Amino acid sequence: IINGDMAVAQRGTSFAVSDNIYTLDRFVTEFSGFGGFTLTQSTDAPDGFGYSLKLDCTTDDASPASGDVFQLFHRIEGQNLQLLKKGTASAESTTLSFWVKSNKTGNMQVNLRDANSRIIGGTYTINSADTWEKKTLTFAGDTSGALANDNTAELFLEFPIGSGSDYSSGSVPTTWETTVNADRNAGSTINLADSTSNDFYITGVQLEVGEYTSSTIPPFQHETYGANLARCQRYFYMAASNS
Repeated sequence: IINGDMAVAQRGTSFAVSDNIYTLDRFVTEFSGFGGFTLTQSTDAPDGFGYSLKLDCTTDDASPASGDVFQLFHRIEGQNLQLLKKGTASAESTTLSFWVKSNKTGNMQVNLRDANSRIIGGTYTINSADTWEKKTLTFAGDTSGALANDNTAELFLEFPIGSGSDYSSGSVPTTWETTVNADRNAGSTINLADSTSNDFYITGVQLEVGEYTSSTIPPFQHETYGANLARCQRYFYMAASNS
């Protein structure tokens, strides 16, 4: 994961959420009608981190239409994923870890979705309001759907923020399956758009090869700002202004 600590924000530090926009470096949106949100780079972060990605609900939507959806993505190139051995009998499991905080409590979903229209997901629980909590989820390896060994986006780390029934009326894909939209947010019990008082923060996103628990997963790999920026500039470079 590049910029999992949300430190690099070349395009700016505040965005009105719309569809298919890059916000903080390497994090992109899918959005259609699920209330309204502002996304900012926040200095509210757990110990050991300087920044987080913050979402503020600015337009409430207590009863989302069936096709409403809001998701955050991180795209990973296939040439950086060959160590997963996806599509082989030796496919490796992966473990995702991140820090999250919200005024809302309940369950939310997170998915790995690939370019072969395959998906696996899991749920995590925000237990205490307005409290930073570390979450760790393990996903099984996939013996189907080999990933191209090139610079195309082959794996999507997907954080559903909320949706209507078109994305939540199925069941959580706890094993690899063909992607069905109805399963992509089926495990959520939270509507982050039901009040303009709602907020959501995330940082410290890491994805490790292998099976780990919250106590055994390696520490977040902190980089210098310069090294983190250079990895982001592989995808986007903001030239300095003379004005």
